[in-house]
Amino acid sequence: MKKLNNTSALRNTLKFGAFLLPFSADFGATALGLVLLFLWKKNYSKILKNSMNLLLGFFLIWLVLVSLLANDPLRSWEGLGNFLPCLLMIASFPIFFNSFLRLYQLAWWLVLTSIPLCFLGFLQLFAGWGTPLFLHSLGIKLIAYGNPDGRMSSLLMYANTLAFFLVVTFTLSIGLWILHYNRYRQLQKYHFNWQLFLLTVSILFNGIGLILTNSRSAWGLAILAFIAFTVYLRWYWIIVLIAIGILAVSWAAWFPFGQEIMRQIVPSYFWARLTDDLYDDRYVTALRTTQWGVAWKMMLQRPLWGWGLRNFTIIYQQEMNVWMGHPHNLFLMLLAEIGMIGTLLLSSFVGIILGESVILIRKIFQSLNDKSIHKKQEQILLLFTYLVAFSLCIVFNLLDVSIFDLRVNLIGWLLLSAIAGITYESDRLTVATDSKN
Repeated sequence: MKKLNNTSALRNTLKFGAFLLPFSADFGATALGLVLLFLWKKNYSKILKNSMNLLLGFFLIWLVLVSLLANDPLRSWEGLGNFLPCLLMIASFPIFFNSFLRLYQLAWWLVLTSIPLCFLGFLQLFAGWGTPLFLHSLGIKLIAYGNPDGRMSSLLMYANTLAFFLVVTFTLSIGLWILHYNRYRQLQKYHFNWQLFLLTVSILFNGIGLILTNSRSAWGLAILAFIAFTVYLRWYWIIVLIAIGILAVSWAAWFPFGQEIMRQIVPSYFWARLTDDLYDDRYVTALRTTQWGVAWKMMLQRPLWGWGLRNFTIIYQQEMNVWMGHPHNLFLMLLAEIGMIGTLLLSSFVGIILGESVILIRKIFQSLNDKSIHKKQEQILLLFTYLVAFSLCIVFNLLDVSIFDLRVNLIGWLLLSAIAGITYESDRLTVATDSKN
């Protein structure tokens, strides 16, 4: 009974942490911190025996060595704060995510959070809503008309940060919608389904929210998510419609012939954003290509151990006389700041987890039979959804860096923890499923 109570308390604490995180970093991170402490206390030996965590240990040691050799050691030690809690999290949280039910629950927690978050964003943009200043100290910050002005940011720091979150929840919403729609069809009873209703609202709110963030990369990632699920469902005709839409917007933005006609058909909100006509006052130093060039140059000068965490900002300011927090590409930033070895260690850890998850999908698919086909199809769909969501997080970080916002950083690691947990338990899960058949 005590073990059951502990499990329930752990689940509820993680649930509230995931739900509250986008609203307040203080409350959400505190709840997740309590889960972290509990998991380490109860599973210390199991965590240390995990061979994957050994790789994490080498990565942490490398970060310490890099900080000792950094161009500005103090900044590098401060930069460890962006990694250390997340490394402790990915080492322990997979213990909790040891079943597909836990993946299903986490997806719902994040999806349900996105609905009020989007609603507040709509009121922010169209009604000028903002939170009182005393709430800003708690991390609850709703800025009237968005940040930057005219771009929806809701309670998150910036429009691009909200876009990252909505890409994740948009993907999870689609995956859950397909899962519940399949269940609805199997019942063959035509009645109101509240899960499908909520998920439909979530998809609509998230989709509109993504448009209103005015983030080009988020638009592209949302389209990729949609394409991934159409391929999964083999609805290839939808891909044709998506391709036509992309062609129309691209034509209005860049094609020289017939452009005026297309610009009358396609809303300027889309093609003007792609051509940067909405923001035509950018300096060269604000361009991503300039930032990438500096980061690449830094890597070439110190290829093995890098310049130290958070040192890109110093070097960029010295070279360009402009402050820039990061180079808008996580991998270039890592290469510049922790070198090739550190980047390889972290990339290998993530790559192994994702590779094992693909192998697990293949195992489940190969074990499909009439007795368990529906259950296993749901397992494949859930894991596929998480893979798509986390892969889009990686692609997002090719054009931006999400680790400097605590909330979206933790959400990314939560997704990876869920994938890792189910892959670590893959042998037990497949054996248990097969034994029931």
